[in-house]
Amino acid sequence: MNKPGRLITAMVTPFDSRGKVDYAQAKKLALALIHSGSHGVVISGTTGESPTLTHEEKLRLFSEIKATVGNQGTVIAGTGNYNTAESIELTKEAEKIGVDGCLLVVPYYNKPTQEGLYQHFKAIAGGTNLPCILYNVPSRTITDLSPEIVIRLSQIDNIIGVKEASGKLESIARIIDNARAGFLVYSGNDSETLPILGIGGYGVISVASHLIGAQIREMIESYLRGKVQEAAATHRRLLPLVNALFVVSNPVPLKYALNKVGFAVGTPRLPLTEPDEKSAAVIDAALKNVHIDLPL
Repeated sequence: MNKPGRLITAMVTPFDSRGKVDYAQAKKLALALIHSGSHGVVISGTTGESPTLTHEEKLRLFSEIKATVGNQGTVIAGTGNYNTAESIELTKEAEKIGVDGCLLVVPYYNKPTQEGLYQHFKAIAGGTNLPCILYNVPSRTITDLSPEIVIRLSQIDNIIGVKEASGKLESIARIIDNARAGFLVYSGNDSETLPILGIGGYGVISVASHLIGAQIREMIESYLRGKVQEAAATHRRLLPLVNALFVVSNPVPLKYALNKVGFAVGTPRLPLTEPDEKSAAVIDAALKNVHIDLPL
């Protein structure tokens, strides 16, 4: 594939009033995100509540969203989990559907060794022709994918990048320095997009871009044009909303915010619940001070 783009949105999964996946609204949201700055979307990632989606729901989302988006943007399927064999199977099925790539999270709960992580990702990549993006998010998985293993995995042709949400800029810099040429390092935290660009990263797989995609894209493009102070000013201006979207576990604040601004995505599936009153007030205050880019 061509490079998947610098701004990818980790998309929520809309649910209807009965808690069923709202496929029509999911397709509408994917297009709205593409039209408000995103180069592509991740389907069934953390923000998409992947642990609560069934195998069948994931495949239907991959299929319908890819058919809807077409060539307007990249569609990346979240196909990795804690089960290597299951991840391989889902990735193969996603490839048959025609998605543009896959996102592979570090296995959670099992607490594998670093060598186990290497073998896990190598096995999935070996079972598909899809471009694969690794996803390191130790705040959720407990296990931290080491820079050394990412560098080893970067030598596998169809492992094209990593979404880094460890918050460890020194480790991320080591990956950028030593991975194979062309390996893409994405920020996995909206608050770190500009710092990671500053040390040579490629872009962001974003949560906040649901609401402020055009502004995030402009920040990235300003930085790339050498307008560093302009990019930094945008970064600072957007931080209050970014922080509010993580006042409790993602995607709880984001779903609340989308519903609040008028794009219905339903409530999260259990065990996630809607934000408490105090958290909702923080989100409300942040929303009042930003321009919403999402077409409503």
